[in-house]
Amino acid sequence: MDASAVAPPPLLDMLHRWAPVVWLRTDPYAYPSLEIIHLLGIGLVFGTLWVIDLAIFGKLRFVDPNLLAGKVLPWTLAGFMLAAVSGMAMFLSAVGDLISNTAFVAKMGLLCAAGTNAAVLHARGPIDPDHAATRWQAAISVLLWVGVIACGRWIGYL
Repeated sequence: MDASAVAPPPLLDMLHRWAPVVWLRTDPYAYPSLEIIHLLGIGLVFGTLWVIDLAIFGKLRFVDPNLLAGKVLPWTLAGFMLAAVSGMAMFLSAVGDLISNTAFVAKMGLLCAAGTNAAVLHARGPIDPDHAATRWQAAISVLLWVGVIACGRWIGYL
């Protein structure tokens, strides 16, 4: 932990010292392997959402966004689970450093905003690409996920 790191709450500190998390920090192949899983998960999430957004914007002719969403949503959720589980493990390996890292905090805020945006979109019912709110939400979704990815890359540099 560097000098700018914040002391983690007791529960997180306990998890930080848990044997599998210590192994993750000390094994030379564990963390990089976990990063690969995390990136694959993010790729699945962003890739599937990007395709749905393209359909919403009318860039995929003859593709109903609702049918497409029904087909790719399981892949989106699988990607999110991969990214979330691997991300939590990486978080536990550097709790003190990450909770004081502005890029990490921004990434978590953007992730919450992206989830809220998706929940609101799906709570409105079927996707209507002709509805202005749907098109705005699709654009916001892309921007939020680009922000999540960008902040994730910046974590190591701040």
